[in-house]
Amino acid sequence: MQTLIELGKQAKQAERHLAQATTPQKNEALELMAEGLLASSEEIISENQKDTEAAKQNGISDSLLDRLTLTSERIEAMAQGLRDIAKLPDPVGLVDSMWTNEAGLKIGRQSVPLGVIGIIYEARPNVTSDAAGLCFKSGNVVILRGGKEAFHSNKAIVTSLRSALEKSSLPTDAIQLLEDTSRETAREMMQLNRYLDVLIPRGGANLIKAVVENATVPVIETGTGNCHVYVDQSAQLDMARDIVVNAKTDRPSVCNAAETLLVHKDKAEEFLP
Repeated sequence: MQTLIELGKQAKQAERHLAQATTPQKNEALELMAEGLLASSEEIISENQKDTEAAKQNGISDSLLDRLTLTSERIEAMAQGLRDIAKLPDPVGLVDSMWTNEAGLKIGRQSVPLGVIGIIYEARPNVTSDAAGLCFKSGNVVILRGGKEAFHSNKAIVTSLRSALEKSSLPTDAIQLLEDTSRETAREMMQLNRYLDVLIPRGGANLIKAVVENATVPVIETGTGNCHVYVDQSAQLDMARDIVVNAKTDRPSVCNAAETLLVHKDKAEEFLP
């Protein structure tokens, strides 16, 4: 098991190479990662079963167990997610608000990678591939620290992603997993100023609060859920009903399931039961 400092050093070495990668190079690597997940599906599910069995023995709630569980269909969705990321416009190198000053100098803003991103998240193994893919496409190296409940799943997923990168022209250390899931190491990660450029917590309110209060590296604070659906006065009510039902019932346990329904006052009597 590598230490956090070792991961940080490797991340910094990979940073410059990835930041200079072309869009075709990154997209090709993302496609290889998607193929790798599908090829490793049985192994990932086998490792995931170790996590779910341990979670059941520890009395985890049904909703958390559902978030933790991987199936072949969910791995296919993860692979498709990586392919969807490959299809997104490359955010690196975009120039905005260019102007010429009185001295004739052209001044503007250009998007560049942040560098090394740390992501701390809970027992959602699909986040591992989602976060890795988004960081990768934007030219950022990522160090992932998932919850201990998903340890075996996360390790299998990252192993698959890194194996795919070995077939590309880009560094495997662009995606790394912190295998030490102790709270002490999590706190150390929050204060890894020398190697992390930004830290993103993804999870419940307690996790986000702990990161915000203890981190000395810059933090991008995310929300905790409570997603809203709004039905406007101009809405087609049959379509709106289907959207509302799907937003809540597709996977009620996930953090982006609908929690609040807002309806325009002129439609409330007709739309609400």
